[in-house]
Amino acid sequence: MGQSVLTAGFTRDAQSGSLYCEGVPLDRLADAVGTPAYVYSAAVIAERYGRLRAMLSAVNHRIHYTLKANANRAILHMLRELGAGAEVVSGGELRRAQRSGFAGKDIVFGGVGKTDDELREALAAGVLLINAESEAEVRRLDALAADAGVVAPLGIRVNPELKLRTRTHQYIRTGEKGHKFGVSYDDALQIGRMVASMRHVSLLGLDMHLGSQLSRIEPYRAGTERLMELYRELRGAGVETIRYLDLGGGLGVRYDTEQAPDLDRFAKVVLPQIDRELTVLMEPGRFIVGNAGALMGTVLYRKATGEKDYVITDAGMTELLRPSHYGAYHRIEPVSAPREGASIVADVVGPVCESGDFLALDRELPEMRPGERFVVHDVGAYGYVMASSYNGRRRAAEVLVDGDRFAVVTQRESYDDLMRLEVEQPTWRSE
Repeated sequence: MGQSVLTAGFTRDAQSGSLYCEGVPLDRLADAVGTPAYVYSAAVIAERYGRLRAMLSAVNHRIHYTLKANANRAILHMLRELGAGAEVVSGGELRRAQRSGFAGKDIVFGGVGKTDDELREALAAGVLLINAESEAEVRRLDALAADAGVVAPLGIRVNPELKLRTRTHQYIRTGEKGHKFGVSYDDALQIGRMVASMRHVSLLGLDMHLGSQLSRIEPYRAGTERLMELYRELRGAGVETIRYLDLGGGLGVRYDTEQAPDLDRFAKVVLPQIDRELTVLMEPGRFIVGNAGALMGTVLYRKATGEKDYVITDAGMTELLRPSHYGAYHRIEPVSAPREGASIVADVVGPVCESGDFLALDRELPEMRPGERFVVHDVGAYGYVMASSYNGRRRAAEVLVDGDRFAVVTQRESYDDLMRLEVEQPTWRSE
């Protein structure tokens, strides 16, 4: 089979024109599992992880994959076997990481609003770091650790307060002044000094997260410089327990015309700033899985209103929220060979009863007819994890492809699944 690469992991056969994921034809895969369905390439995930590991090879490092990008347990098992740790932001993600085989020492627990129960669970699990985002959280962690008779492994998430010159959506910027995430530089210095007097908290790490979908390396250079300044100030103040410098995640991927991040430049301009006694942590998510996934769907109807043409499909905002929520662009193409010279300009919309239910607006596409299958590319990150059952929709199946074999790694929801937690006959109570 001769193939030409269109998107990493997804290729079109040069003879038949059919789309493949690695060695598996997507039309046959759709016959087997139905649509909508998410399809992931194991080869792309492994290749992206390997690239990050090579980038960090000059320093002591740990790569902690962030579950919020894609929490499928088959992918977590795969990354753990490759050597990755995990980064979680909730008790549910912590439990998912544990059930996927990650030991406590391989987990970093972040998030701006951890509950007491979640902090207790993190302490009980023996996580590597709990990255706190306020003085109040540090004090609460100290009290809970005292109750448990342990010393909490603390990281402070610092907002570097950089003015990011980036075209990323405002919802995924987290390292600018005024955002809810992290503490200011000055507050971090004060908190670090405060921690030195606490008996049940040990400051082991400094953390930053600039945001998501970043392609420029300059923000990482500037942010790392700020973290190292803070590290040296804290050492000068007698805080000598810090062992980890957590540079967060946020490295971007290419969806359309974006520039991919220059990993060689990252290694040259960011890593040399970091003292050799520190271990560098990174928390990639989108970079590892974003280009590894596609959403398969089926065209249900074609519709013309006189002013607009619509391609109505069985996949919409309940399967992929990013176009509606972020205005995100995802390339769409048919699974079968495109018809030569046949193109349309249309809105690609789903079946949900919302005007905001769309996958693309005014998009020029190869002609797609009812019954034909299509794929939405580059949805491995923030695709399935943001899916919902709104309108009584059943969440899609997830499929992992490895070479010429595939496995269903999340079954399609059933109608019973949608009502499983509801109480049919409530037990009424009164005071």
